[in-house]
Amino acid sequence: MDKIKYREEIERVIKTGRFQDNWDSLSGYELPEWYRKAKFGIFIHWGIYSVPAFGSEWYSRNMYIQGSREFDHHVKTYGEHKDFGYKDFIPMFKAEKFDAGEWADLFKASGAKYVVPVAEHHDGFQMYKSEISHYNAAEMGPEKDVLGDLKTALEKEEIVLGASSHRIEHWFFMSHGKEFDSDIKEPLVCGDFYWPSMPEPDHHDLFSASPTEEFLEDWLLRTCEIVDKYRPKIVYFDWWIQHSAAKPYLKKFAAYYYNRAIEWGEQVVINYKHDAFMFGCAVVDIERGQFAEQKPYFWQTDTAVAVNSWGYTENNSYKKAKDIICDLIDIVSKNGCLLLNIGPRADGSIPEEDKAILTEIGDWLKINGEGIYDSKLWRISGEGPTQIEEGQFTDSKEKVFTKEDIRFTVRGSYLYAYILNFPKDGKVSIHALGEKNASKLPNFHGIIKDISILGYDEKPQWIREEEALHINTQTVASDKPVAFKILID
Repeated sequence: MDKIKYREEIERVIKTGRFQDNWDSLSGYELPEWYRKAKFGIFIHWGIYSVPAFGSEWYSRNMYIQGSREFDHHVKTYGEHKDFGYKDFIPMFKAEKFDAGEWADLFKASGAKYVVPVAEHHDGFQMYKSEISHYNAAEMGPEKDVLGDLKTALEKEEIVLGASSHRIEHWFFMSHGKEFDSDIKEPLVCGDFYWPSMPEPDHHDLFSASPTEEFLEDWLLRTCEIVDKYRPKIVYFDWWIQHSAAKPYLKKFAAYYYNRAIEWGEQVVINYKHDAFMFGCAVVDIERGQFAEQKPYFWQTDTAVAVNSWGYTENNSYKKAKDIICDLIDIVSKNGCLLLNIGPRADGSIPEEDKAILTEIGDWLKINGEGIYDSKLWRISGEGPTQIEEGQFTDSKEKVFTKEDIRFTVRGSYLYAYILNFPKDGKVSIHALGEKNASKLPNFHGIIKDISILGYDEKPQWIREEEALHINTQTVASDKPVAFKILID
């Protein structure tokens, strides 16, 4: 690649396009309707870190931190770092069982409407064919264009392709290997796998030692290359792009991406964290957590089927499908969508535990998805005693919902009331739908014409009193949320 000419092309697209590289211009961004309707997507963390399959997807950093579990494991299993470093896992990453078609079939069965593979993680190994670096899956390791193969397979299933970039953290991610005799040695130059391996800063210091212009220019070219080669409709960014030094490059990327999308005739999305983008110029993402209350703006949660790692490890601790379904309902009721991660093995096979969870979610969505997909907010998101802890990294705490925990969505003429823990006696009371006085307070005062149950033929008995709408069922039994479909006039 002629990097100078490519950089000039980026500037040309920005200069001549609708969107310019400033927040005033980028604030004209509009949320795609397809994304608002989709509600549920799959994230894929798969890379070299799947080979050691120990600790987490941060193995490439932690294996160089003396005294860490990963450091000790590495020495015991593979030998001294100077003799066997992270780069030496590349030939072991063969992906011999990778079948993009099988993956796409599973994602289709899960009910997912979009899929976001990690294009490049913090370790700096690209999972796509690149003209910028030879350290990519098409030239090394699997010798397969993973992102390209997935794009082809997903398009056959009418599933939207996204891509995530975690590249910017590579500025410091391998730096601890310089602190002792390892295979990470100076001089390191642009294009090297371990370059630049700079000292790790305080992750939350917006003005810490800044990435250099050389590194940020490389970051911009890599990210734009993904856009031009694969045309993803979602580009997800991990944290640390909020650093002050990255701001000008984020604006350039957003303007370039949005302008390219106009050329394609597509609507696209950028996901970000920590106010990296000006509010309204892209979509807010919360990692492993949720909002406690309904939001007027659209947002996304990204979380994983495993609580301990995003990538595959031999000791992953898995969530229950029911708990993920409850989170999906809660998130959608609050104007959000869920991006759920799985971690394939190094050989390209998806663990049975991951498959089982996705299949269980898909089976539930086949019956109950009509109140999820293409749904909108109701006047309140829900009711019930169980409090949702707000913020990131809260998803490891299991929520214990009761029969009184209910979430609402709206689609057309129907209000959907999801009972998160359906009672064994079949009796449910929905207080928000009671026949309350609305002359002063904004209580619900619409007319309920009919109630049915998604997945059941039974017509429930119901009565609306001042206190609540009381519904009585005889045949409904489920260990997962049950949805009442309520016709409103």
